[in-house]
Amino acid sequence: MATSIREKQTAALRRMLNFNVPPLKNTVTEPVWKVLIYDRFGQDIISPLLAVKELRDMGITLHLLLHSDRDSIPDVPAIYFVMPTEENIDRICQDLRNQLYESYYLNFISAISRSKLEDIASAALGANAVTQVTKVFDQYLNFITLEDDMFVLCNQNKELISYHAINKPDIMDTDMEAIMDTIVDSLFCFFVTLGAVPIIRCPRGNAAEMVAVKLDKKLRENLRDARNSLFTGDTMGAGQFSFQRPLIVLADRNLDLATPLHHSWTYQALIHDVLDFHLNRVTLEEGAGSEALPAGARPKKKNKRIYDLTAADKFWQKHKGSPFPEVAESVQQELDTYRAQEDEVKRLKSIMGLEGEDEGAISMLSDNTAKLTSAVSSLPELLEKKRLIDLHTNVATAVLDHIKTRKLDLYFEYEEKLMSKSTLDKSLLDIISDPDAGTPEDKIRLFLIFYITSQQPPSEADLDQYKKALMDAGCDLSPLSYIKQWNEINVHKACIELLCSPSSLFSMVMNTGSQFVMEGVKNLVLKQHVSISVHTVSSSSETDDYRYFDPKMLRGRGNYIEYQNLVDYAKAKQGKRVLYGCSELFNAAQFVKQLSQLGQK
Repeated sequence: MATSIREKQTAALRRMLNFNVPPLKNTVTEPVWKVLIYDRFGQDIISPLLAVKELRDMGITLHLLLHSDRDSIPDVPAIYFVMPTEENIDRICQDLRNQLYESYYLNFISAISRSKLEDIASAALGANAVTQVTKVFDQYLNFITLEDDMFVLCNQNKELISYHAINKPDIMDTDMEAIMDTIVDSLFCFFVTLGAVPIIRCPRGNAAEMVAVKLDKKLRENLRDARNSLFTGDTMGAGQFSFQRPLIVLADRNLDLATPLHHSWTYQALIHDVLDFHLNRVTLEEGAGSEALPAGARPKKKNKRIYDLTAADKFWQKHKGSPFPEVAESVQQELDTYRAQEDEVKRLKSIMGLEGEDEGAISMLSDNTAKLTSAVSSLPELLEKKRLIDLHTNVATAVLDHIKTRKLDLYFEYEEKLMSKSTLDKSLLDIISDPDAGTPEDKIRLFLIFYITSQQPPSEADLDQYKKALMDAGCDLSPLSYIKQWNEINVHKACIELLCSPSSLFSMVMNTGSQFVMEGVKNLVLKQHVSISVHTVSSSSETDDYRYFDPKMLRGRGNYIEYQNLVDYAKAKQGKRVLYGCSELFNAAQFVKQLSQLGQK
């Protein structure tokens, strides 16, 4: 694949925003000003890929939600980017009747049915707006790309295809079919955008097999219609039928429930675990201050800071998969470098006697001031560097606060030992009973990992003792109830042994952390283990029984720990490229909540 999935989806969006005409490169032309109308699904797809400034550069003067109150702008074309739902179609028909815009370019995230297309045609005919509906396109962009090699199938209404939705005991066959159809539609859109027909592998007898069968059928039906196939012609990239076709490995979340509960130690996964991290955007709450409030006064609202962690952020791209102490040290180094550059500019100004002078005076100096003018010309770059340093200082400090107050380094270290069958230097009961070590959620996560990775479940007497300690610590035991049921039904001994096997492939030793930032936090060796996802991609004997469809990524509920494992695996295997995809991206707290809901049924 010549380009990443992020680049391909971004290119498709840019083409759509240019009235479905590929933008001309290296040309300086005034853009056509237009309005972008999207629903929540469209907003989620666009926001991780295109910033507001980029939208403006493409002529988007306004970007509005479809179901918001919108005024008429009769002399401006409107580009719609929405799902083809009944509610959205009705609102588009209402816009046509109200003559809101000069012309309408209708782009549907997934394929629109013929009946809904006829509804739009009828509304346009009734409103005398047939000529104003300029183009109608199926974009096949029903997935969200978060990284060059990572995507998620949906964000809106994700509870409808969640782990809880699929595994609840009272699910109806019709509901399961609807969930599978939703997942398959997004996977199909992914491959249309990728421009390749995959080879499909999956284990037998679970939801992954259901998805594989439906996806294979959908791909075959599209390929059978040669005239209208989405995998032939000018729209596809070269080599879709080459010897380098992608392999999609569909995996069920039930193969590995320990990894999404694991306390991580890498930067990106920690942010997702302990902060509000959503579609590459992290939100931090600032304290309102420690001053006492007058009696009866309302508490002050907490201010919120929002930071975008984008592909343009070089520090983020370099360190998002790094152990946290290494990140803290790198932030400190970047800050020291910036201060040295800033001091150099001040020193040169002082030597030249230009303190407080304007840029015009500086530019008129002789050649002897070349250093100063060079330093001043680099000020915009220096300011951007300072902005990123401030961003990561604030984010890393917020993460560090959680590490210290919850003793997350202790939990990470203990879970690593559980999963690698190493000698434990402290009893599990001691950690659960320690009021200063973690939240109730941290404690139940730790115990669930212990229960899942144990070769033999604890005896009833021991289990009662653990349950009492967990209840005394304020833990909800509903997730344990479900895990016990899951363990009885799915005795995956081979998978458990695999999960507990340390891999030298992923072992790395962390550098000593900055004492300025990391005081009181352990410098731990990051021994990542072969999760089910990595082993499935790399093993042949373990996948011999997998079903094979011929009409790399994974299907299931995902997390950044597995994603980072696959990134590290791909780095070690030169010439191989691995993409990680999931139907739902959740952190441990969200997963524990779903397990709790299942345990209460």
